[in-house]
Amino acid sequence: MEISGYDRANGVGVRNHVAVMATVGCAGDAAERIVQLYPKAKLLVHLQGCAQTPPDIELVEKVLVNLALNPNVYSVLLVSLGCESVNADKVADKISSAKNVEVVRVQERGLSNTISKGSEIVKKMCDEAEKVSRTKVDFSEIKVAIKCGASDSTSGIISNPVAGRVADMIIREGGTVIFGETTEIIGAEHILAKRAIDDTVARKMFTAIEDMEKRAMSMGVDMRGGQPTGGNIKGGITTIEEKSLGAICKTGTSKLVDAIGYGDVPSKKGLIFMDSPGREMEALTGFAAGGAQIILFTTGLGAPQGFPTVPVIKISGNPEVCARLNEHIDVDLSPVFYGKESLDKAAQRLFNEIIDVATFKRTKAEILGYEKFFNIYVKGPVI
Repeated sequence: MEISGYDRANGVGVRNHVAVMATVGCAGDAAERIVQLYPKAKLLVHLQGCAQTPPDIELVEKVLVNLALNPNVYSVLLVSLGCESVNADKVADKISSAKNVEVVRVQERGLSNTISKGSEIVKKMCDEAEKVSRTKVDFSEIKVAIKCGASDSTSGIISNPVAGRVADMIIREGGTVIFGETTEIIGAEHILAKRAIDDTVARKMFTAIEDMEKRAMSMGVDMRGGQPTGGNIKGGITTIEEKSLGAICKTGTSKLVDAIGYGDVPSKKGLIFMDSPGREMEALTGFAAGGAQIILFTTGLGAPQGFPTVPVIKISGNPEVCARLNEHIDVDLSPVFYGKESLDKAAQRLFNEIIDVATFKRTKAEILGYEKFFNIYVKGPVI
């Protein structure tokens, strides 16, 4: 199957963005003001990058590099403070292997001059990006990440099963599907393990879950109250096991070919588990860093946020939410709720939406610009 996309040295993009990315939280204001002057660019600001343990700094650097290397990104401006723990030159060097990247530092020239220089660079990058055209590319180059958020009782019986059918369709076409949310497979991990291609993959997934549980227990608490969330409980989900059984429906029935770390780029095609939290800001970031060009986001209660450089398709099977939050929901699955449409037919409709979004159609979050904030998932303290 062929689609229209941007054929780059490191993959196929479905968008052609210039990214303005802060290397540390305290450079975010400068990055934002640059984008305010040239809003064609996409802003990526976060809260990490300094006064953290060395493993977390290495993780932040890896994620920043991989976010920039996402095929949806044409070129990158890194906005650095100048004294942060993240090595901006190291990050830029790794990005430069595949695309154009520039660095500006607030401490070298002050805020006003940084904004002026940065906006000059971004204008040039955007002008160059506009000269790039789509070409015919094979669908097998596409990575789709699937997440659920603000889940309710309809998520596990409608939107997640539909997403799971779509996951199988993508994999049959030679594509890749990434899922994560480590906390939200607890209690259902044995089911996924049976689908692993070997014991090594299953063990990597189990290790990620055990690590998540140990970090919660190290605080002298368990995860109840945090997972399921208060919204999940109000929506009819009572336990983490119940939530997980509904959540894993979005993985379909394909074999689990690998389990990878947060923000890693898959080296295999097929169904991939990424160790990641359930919270949207960090989970979407991990998927984008993993190279996903499109994200499917199932929601029961209505989670509206998108991501700056990756189109996020919102789907829901809750009729009330689809009606009340129509400006946020891309694919309304309420016909399934009322028995007017089968899960298979709904899945075909959703698959067609993916093709449209990959080729030309903007998602609701893109239209609304509901995509500003993201964060990077770290495991240690601020020190």
